[in-house]
Amino acid sequence: MKKLALLTLLGLLTFSTYAQKFGHLNAQELISIMPERDKAVAELQDYAKGLESQLMSMQSEYQSMIEDYQNNEASYDELTKQDKIAEIQGLEQRITTFQQSAQTSLQNKEIELLQPIEEKATNAINAVAEKGKYTYILDSSSGILLYSKDSENILDKVKKELGL
Repeated sequence: MKKLALLTLLGLLTFSTYAQKFGHLNAQELISIMPERDKAVAELQDYAKGLESQLMSMQSEYQSMIEDYQNNEASYDELTKQDKIAEIQGLEQRITTFQQSAQTSLQNKEIELLQPIEEKATNAINAVAEKGKYTYILDSSSGILLYSKDSENILDKVKKELGL
């Protein structure tokens, strides 16, 4: 009796395996063709250029301060030298802090701009999965897909869902 129950269970598991439907797509390709991505990338590049311009301005000021100090060092008394050195070191510290803050800010801006696009793609993938009754959909761009002979590439269906 136990053997019969085990065989029945094994048969059901085998049957349920055949009933599963697999699909795959390249998520990076999908996101790269979405028109919103181009706008987000352009906005991110503009933001980065603004930060870079601000940094270059600070570095230019730093170079001017160093040149001024070197050109006039002989005429400065000891107190003025210490003051000028402190100003230069303060600007060095501001530049370092700005670089770190700018990097963090740029990363946050990228997340802010790309997250809605990724969510839209995910929603479209979910809609296609539900309509097509897929059990699994694999992302072939992540390198996780090892074998896809029996899976269906649903990129065209997701593009259609997005109106692309």
